Amino acid sequence: MRSSKRTTRARQVAATTLAVVLLGGCAPTKSFLSGMSRSETPPGDIGILGAPETDQYLNELYRLASGDPATQAEIFADAQAGAQLTPGPQTNLRFALVLATPGHSESDPNRAQSLLREILARTELMTQGEIALATLHLNAAEKLAVSQAETERLRTSTSRAAQSQEAATNQRLAAVEAENRQLRRELDEAQKKLDAITSIERSIREQE
Repeated sequence: MRSSKRTTRARQVAATTLAVVLLGGCAPTKSFLSGMSRSETPPGDIGILGAPETDQYLNELYRLASGDPATQAEIFADAQAGAQLTPGPQTNLRFALVLATPGHSESDPNRAQSLLREILARTELMTQGEIALATLHLNAAEKLAVSQAETERLRTSTSRAAQSQEAATNQRLAAVEAENRQLRRELDEAQKKLDAITSIERSIREQE
């Protein structure tokens, strides 16, 4: 029964999270490095002292996905520094979400999966919104990792096929060039024989 209630609660939070993505994606954000603003806990959520609101994570992820390379690099560096200097559920979650977000040079779904699984293994100091975010992005990271692996497999397979085709083409070219060289030698020999015959005929005519 308790598990059912928890599942229902997680679904409600997930739905709220998606609504925030759609409605609040363009809202201005504050820097995480200077400290995410701490505000009152959302109604019905578990009170975690110092935990940021869910939309703060989402707003930064929006900036990460839509920003230019300089903005993306800054967000990644801040998140990484926060996780390294002050490791905790919130800073680790923030860094994992940045890694799980595609579209920037430091995106790493495999590493994100590992971090998110560690985070979800201990959720005592996380809000329901953070748990929902971690769960949703873990699922997305898993699918993205599978997609990337399949893409790499196809790329490797295509590369091997191209290499094999190139090797076969090179072999055919080498065979054609060898045949051309043989033909040129035969033509040279035939020309020499023809010149010799012509010289003999000329000599006979001169003698007559």
